[in-house]
Amino acid sequence: MSKQLVGDFLVQRLGEWGVKRIFGYSGDGSNGIMGALQRAGDQFEFVQARHEEMAAFMACAHAKFTGEVGVCTATSGPGAIHLLNGLYDAKKDHQPVVAIVGQQARAALGGEYQQEVDLVSLFKDVAHEFVHMATSPAQIRHLIDRAIRIALAERTVTVIIVPNDLQSQPAVETPAHAHGTVHSGVGYSSPITVPHDNDLRQAAKC
Repeated sequence: MSKQLVGDFLVQRLGEWGVKRIFGYSGDGSNGIMGALQRAGDQFEFVQARHEEMAAFMACAHAKFTGEVGVCTATSGPGAIHLLNGLYDAKKDHQPVVAIVGQQARAALGGEYQQEVDLVSLFKDVAHEFVHMATSPAQIRHLIDRAIRIALAERTVTVIIVPNDLQSQPAVETPAHAHGTVHSGVGYSSPITVPHDNDLRQAAKC
């Protein structure tokens, strides 16, 4: 069994992708992720915004000015909802931004628990290329990998939802090689797109 918690592995995987700065605002739906960021120490610069909406705008600005993926985080319920304006800014400006949001405990979902919101439906428009909720520690690896890769490749917004009880579960750093498991890796290289010779000649005549 891993000594790492899901929150720690999530943060570690972001670091393996080169993420060094995360913008966000804490809450009880994301306590496990906040604790992991604190334990990571100087590996990350956590920029605490005064409002979740501003955290998403900051992540968009980071993407615009650095060319890197911007990452923002928020708690569940209203905290997650507040990210929408900044995420739509990134979406409409074609900037790669990954939002990592908390959610109520898995056992409470569907029970109209305090501040329970259907976050997959909420983010389905702004992050329709990739929005998923983790329900097992073994998912974290490929959810982070795919969210970042898709954000970079499509220059778009992606969202990962992590229930608060899952964040404190033992991590699964490498899923077992078995039927029904998914394996992914770190790294993305953008393709070089070259126009056809005829198109270049036609453009040169104009």
